Amino acid sequence: MRAVIQRVKYATLKVDGKLISEIKIGFLVLLGVKSGDTEEDVLKLGKKISNLRVFEDENEKMNLSIADVGGEILLVSQFTLYGDCRHGNRPSFIEAEKPERANELYLKMRDYLVSDGKVVKLGVFGADMQIELLNDGPVTILIDSKDLK
Repeated sequence: MRAVIQRVKYATLKVDGKLISEIKIGFLVLLGVKSGDTEEDVLKLGKKISNLRVFEDENEKMNLSIADVGGEILLVSQFTLYGDCRHGNRPSFIEAEKPERANELYLKMRDYLVSDGKVVKLGVFGADMQIELLNDGPVTILIDSKDLK
């Protein structure tokens, strides 16, 4: 399971021009689910997202978590995070999990983050979404659950 985490001042998500979700300060999390990922991947990655300290404290050091700043999370499923571009110019998505299972784990990630006290807004699984954001910093972190201990 992979997450691209962007620290944002705000993010909005629309489908067909209709506003679906919006957050103020917090994280835009693009979540990719790999074939074979399990609930264990959700727990490891969810814990890391919840506790990631990338917000600045009074000394301008990245020392605060999303909870410390009262931030929200916009969680968006993105199978293209498993696009393999090693051969040719058209990505292969063979490593991405099948939609039904990917959606199940995406919702489990939401449930984990909510159970940890986070405010979580969602995208629309499988939809053509338009996301507008103001990346703060910019701070963008890539985390793969397979790399976590």
